[in-house]
Amino acid sequence: MGLAGEWAAIKKAYAEANKVLGDIIKVTPSSKVVGDLAQFMVQNKLSGEQLVAQAEKLSFPSSVVEYFQGYLGHPVGGFPEPLRTRVLKGKSADVGRPGASLEPLNFDKLTADLKNKFGKNSIKDVDAVSAALYPKVFEEFKVFRKKHSDVSVLPTRYFLRGLEIGEEISFELEHGKTLWLKLKAVGELDGNGEREVYFELNGLPRSFKVPDRSVAKTKVEHEKAQQGVAGSVGAPMPGVVIDVKVKEGETVKAGSPLIVLSAMKMETVVSAPIGGVIKKVSVKLNDDVKGGDLVVEIEEKK
Repeated sequence: MGLAGEWAAIKKAYAEANKVLGDIIKVTPSSKVVGDLAQFMVQNKLSGEQLVAQAEKLSFPSSVVEYFQGYLGHPVGGFPEPLRTRVLKGKSADVGRPGASLEPLNFDKLTADLKNKFGKNSIKDVDAVSAALYPKVFEEFKVFRKKHSDVSVLPTRYFLRGLEIGEEISFELEHGKTLWLKLKAVGELDGNGEREVYFELNGLPRSFKVPDRSVAKTKVEHEKAQQGVAGSVGAPMPGVVIDVKVKEGETVKAGSPLIVLSAMKMETVVSAPIGGVIKKVSVKLNDDVKGGDLVVEIEEKK
């Protein structure tokens, strides 16, 4: 996210973020909310006071918005105002314990649906619970597992960085069979951005082509949003565009979602600061953007 050298500032911002959020109890989801907000503050050079004052015009990380909607429960002493109202911008908010308002869940139906989708032998009761609690994460996990098989058998070090030429490892499959894998050579990059990888599997030579992800993508330099111009909407954080929700010529209201950014599991919905007509969409799906890059230009209705 480009904040590797900002650790001291992020630590200070974490304390301020915690304060403006209501000095909340820290567990995994709530501590992430504070951390996301701290990074947001450093990226946008905001103090706690400035954050509260400008909240109505800012596009906050989704985790922060969902916290104020009550998705994690209610903090001791209640939500801080006027920040909550300014962040929500009219979005609905839960009152009371989140689980109390959930619809009853039919685990038998959920399990049957998962078996139909991923195979009847690949779903256990614990999988149904995981899917109920974290549907998006579970979906991503099953899609990855289907494409790459069970990579949990690989030593973590080599899963993360791969093998060096001449290096050999062994790992055991679920049914007790041990595989020995030795990397022999890596071919030249071809016109499709792939390399042929040569290796031995249990002493037998093998090879196949793989895409080289280390080849840098062509960097696209986006123009910057104009400061002080309400309709010139910039990215509040660096990230990858994972959704574009508007088209040129479309009419939007203030607060309407424009694009969704993702970075380090932090999602940010960039909202329209004003109502008007979409004059220009400067980004597309999978674009990398930096903080302040122009994403959408809105022509305000007079």
